[in-house]
Amino acid sequence: MAPTVSSDLSPTARALRALELLQARPGVTASELAERLGVTERAARRYVAILREAGIEVESTRGPYGGYRLGRGTRLPPVWFTQTEALSLVMAVLDSGPGDGEVGPALDKVVRALPERVGREAATLRAHAATTPVRHPTRPDPATTTALVAAVAARRRVHLSYRAESGSAWEVEVDPWAVVVRHGRWYLLCHSHRADATRTYRLDRIGSVEQRPESFEPPEGLDPVAALETNLGSGWEFTTRVRFAAPLEVVAPWIRSPMGRLVADDGPDGPSCVLTGSTGNPAMYAQEWLAQVPVAFTVEEGPELREAVRVVAARFAAATGP
Repeated sequence: MAPTVSSDLSPTARALRALELLQARPGVTASELAERLGVTERAARRYVAILREAGIEVESTRGPYGGYRLGRGTRLPPVWFTQTEALSLVMAVLDSGPGDGEVGPALDKVVRALPERVGREAATLRAHAATTPVRHPTRPDPATTTALVAAVAARRRVHLSYRAESGSAWEVEVDPWAVVVRHGRWYLLCHSHRADATRTYRLDRIGSVEQRPESFEPPEGLDPVAALETNLGSGWEFTTRVRFAAPLEVVAPWIRSPMGRLVADDGPDGPSCVLTGSTGNPAMYAQEWLAQVPVAFTVEEGPELREAVRVVAARFAAATGP
């Protein structure tokens, strides 16, 4: 059930909230409006009357399938931000990077359109909060992102082209389950009909997107974030198997889902655990993931990962001098 509006809001604020509900849910009934606004049906109708008095066309239809909806071509009032909302918006944009490309000018337009007092504070924050460049910017194309989100919402299959980090390219039809943002990177979590398996694709590497007429249903109870984390550690080109000389509970806090599956596997020398998975980038796996685990380990399988660990070890050994 959607949350109801706080009881201390003014009639004008409630009328604006009613307007938001009419935008989001055309055909909403008076009883539904009343429930969302936390008022009686009579009061809900009064807020609709306030909108009509303000010149906003609100149509009503009687009967079991009736309700309220905005008239076609209705011009809505300007978006209004509170001080907290405006500053939070500026902070969120700055947190994502220095605001290059279209983002910076768009934020400037929003700040200039704010009421004077709120806009002055937002402009001050915008001008005096410095941001560092994102180390690995992967901002996807807005048109590609919009097309994929539309397919996710409509539950329609898509045909897309993709180019991997290695340079290889292919085309594939997928059921797009969700778009997930993880550590500043945008991913499409989907079912690939080419592989008949769950796959994750970086949005910044997706080329064309064409929506198909076929529909689909995502897995019941799908947790997109958890599914993405699990899938990132499987199905890659190079297999990995690493044994850690410590109990599972000691190693587990240092292991992220994309690294693979960690299980207890005590050996003749005492408690230990084994991490099995796969990777498309052994060098990254060695120097960014394994190097951070403060436990002795042995690469039991995966010649590519073993060589990558050798390279990292030699670099660190050379740093200590003769």
